[in-house]
Amino acid sequence: MGVAIEEFSTITAKGQTTIPKAVRQALGVDYGGKIAFRVDKRGVTVVRVEEDEDPAIGRFLEFMASDIRKHPETIKALSPDLAVRIAALTEGMDMDLDAPIDGDVSL
Repeated sequence: MGVAIEEFSTITAKGQTTIPKAVRQALGVDYGGKIAFRVDKRGVTVVRVEEDEDPAIGRFLEFMASDIRKHPETIKALSPDLAVRIAALTEGMDMDLDAPIDGDVSL
């Protein structure tokens, strides 16, 4: 996939920069909006932070995904006791396992 938008920005002595208008529009953010910089071995990505997104959960999920990629042999099936506990905790909750996932999903 080619680059759809390429914009440049200068970093100030204080480490600040202006997010170019085309990038803000692509992210769907404006004044007061929040963005997250995510760094991994492929580079840096910038995403819009959803107001209800907890940054600790995002970091935890990124940690888990990284650990699974590094050590896939450590993935094990749920124990029967844990499966029963999960079922009890989610009893009565309405779930559609075929519903689309909201938010950013990357593989």
